[in-house]
Amino acid sequence: MLSKPLGSSKLLYLFKMSVHDTIGNFITVIRNAGLAGKESCTYPHSKLRAGIAKILMDRGFASDCGEVDNEKGFKTLEIKLKYVSGKHAIKGISRVSTPGRRSYCGYRDIPQVLGGLGVSIISSPKGVIDDRTARKEKLGGELLCSVW
Repeated sequence: MLSKPLGSSKLLYLFKMSVHDTIGNFITVIRNAGLAGKESCTYPHSKLRAGIAKILMDRGFASDCGEVDNEKGFKTLEIKLKYVSGKHAIKGISRVSTPGRRSYCGYRDIPQVLGGLGVSIISSPKGVIDDRTARKEKLGGELLCSVW
């Protein structure tokens, strides 16, 4: 016989699920929010995720992004999603480099997404940049994700 009931709410705090690929989870949050028709989505702040969000805003996939504080006082990243004719501006977003299979490339080897209509996001020694900037400044790095 168990000393505690099976549905005890205290057990939920002991077994929290850990996230190993935070960039992949961030991309999934953006994709799911767009598919659900949400106006915006939030995720815990980091410089890497803020760089990705800024590139999405600069290239026209998001309307705005910024830092806000949540109710506990932690910084979160809020992305206002963009819709064109009622459809999400991001048709597809996929993670390229994963924790189990890192993908690095030089500036000559950066793939074009949909013949230049999409964007590859790269983590370089000069920060998070898009594929056009990487080719122009002759920088390579880790290929984080592709957006189209």
